[in-house]
Parts: sequence; structure tokens; C-alpha cells
Amino acid sequence: MSSREVIVLSVGGVRFVTRASTLQQFPESRLARMVHDNDREFKLENGEFFVDRDGALFSYIMDFLRTLQVSLPTDFSDYQRLQREAEFYGLYPLADLLSQEHLLKPRLEILEVRFSLQEMQTFFRIFGSCSTTIEALAEQITVFTGQQSGQGWNSPFPSQKPLVPLPLERPSHHDLVFLCGTEYSAGDQFVARYVSIKPDNRKLINGTNVLGLLFDTLLKDGFRLISTRTVASEEKVECYTFERMKRTAGLAIMVNQTPGSSGVAQPRRSQVQKGK
Repeated sequence: MSSREVIVLSVGGVRFVTRASTLQQFPESRLARMVHDNDREFKLENGEFFVDRDGALFSYIMDFLRTLQVSLPTDFSDYQRLQREAEFYGLYPLADLLSQEHLLKPRLEILEVRFSLQEMQTFFRIFGSCSTTIEALAEQITVFTGQQSGQGWNSPFPSQKPLVPLPLERPSHHDLVFLCGTEYSAGDQFVARYVSIKPDNRKLINGTNVLGLLFDTLLKDGFRLISTRTVASEEKVECYTFERMKRTAGLAIMVNQTPGSSGVAQPRRSQVQKGK
């Protein structure tokens, strides 16, 4: 690899090493012209291009050039400054995307778990502001049912009879309902319902244990508990509210790589494709 195929930049004192082809993703940009020594503002000193701009923000620009996606941290707030940097470098497709902050900013997501303990059964209802989160939970949670004798219904081990998975109730795209515990069937027989939450392989029948596992799952998924309240004291319905900042999916940009093209800003939440 020749020395000109590898470019070293010092941006505000921060050193970046990249390929020339990466800087030429958008041929009409100033970075592409810099590679060909067609921009006097970028001075080559001791084999490095010196750029008197913000080095921390340039790291996001380099990430965009390498992936053709805009992926920013949850706590990022310098959209206008980064947009100005993109405009300075002549990366107008990136600047156009950054002007649409509503597409990039993380959104607050609310999840509510209702827990009701009634005799030998526990009822769960989960509401979510984001339907995709409820969909993901529905894929993680499985309810199994089977008959057991009265002597062993509270055993932590599954019944000797095969357990059958039951579909979760989905009143809407934003909530799901399930229960665990036992109910009388006939004689000394009980119908038992166990709950399993992936990736945990245990089948739990005790409602308090299921609630604890559900809490662990949500906390590991980035949620935090913000409130606990009793909704209906007569029915012993407890309500737990969680929230998290939901990251947006990476915005990809379609790039027309024909000679002389500067690219077109077409945000898509999908894999990047390059026109040839």
C-alpha cells in the first residue's frame, strides 16, 4: 500500500488515520479535494494534513464516512455544531440528516407492569409505549401448562406430564397478558401454569419469582424503575413503571457513486447500499 493510500489527519490536535478512499466517499466534498491537494486550507505538514477544527466532532464524521450511517451516543446534544462541521467539510448529505434531529434523537420509552396476586394465581399485564419492545418481550416470555397432583403442585420442578406452551394474550400491539400459578381441575388434580423468560431456562410457577425475573430482564435491557403504586387495593393490583431512552436505529444514506456525484441524502433505516 502506497503512502498516499493512507491519509493521516490532525484535527484540532486529534490524530486520525484512514484510507484515501474513505475520504473520497463524496467526491465533491472538501475532504475528497484535500486528498488531491485541491484545497489550500488543509495544509500537509510532516506527512499529516493539519485541520484547525473540532477533533472530537470529527470522530463522528469519520464514523459516518466509514459506515455511511449516522450513529450518535444517547446523550449526544451537539447536533447544530456537528451540522456546521459537516457543512464545513462539504458533506451536505450528512448536514441534511443532522438538520432532522427528530430522526436522530433517542426517545423516552415507558413500560408499565401490572401485577395481581389472587389466591393461587398471579396475573401480569405489561403495557409499553413502544410496540416493538412488547413484541420482543412476547418472544422472550413463554407460558407452559400441565396437570399435576395436589401433592406436588408447588414443586419447583416441572410436572412429570409434558408441559404445553400457551399463546400469550395480546389485547393490542402495546400490551400483553399472562398468568402463572395453579387452579383446581378435578379431584386432587391441578392445572399448573409456569412462566419462562429467555435467556433464563427456568420454568417458574411462583408469581413473585416471575416478577423478580421480569424485573431483572428489564433492568438488563436498559430500563430503570421510576415508580411503584397500588392501582386497586381491593384486587391487590400493583403497578410498576419503568423508563429508558430508546436509541434510534442507525440512519443509512444511499450513495450514488457515479463520477462527480456528491451523493443524495435519503435516510433509510436499513443496510447501506452503494450504487455502482
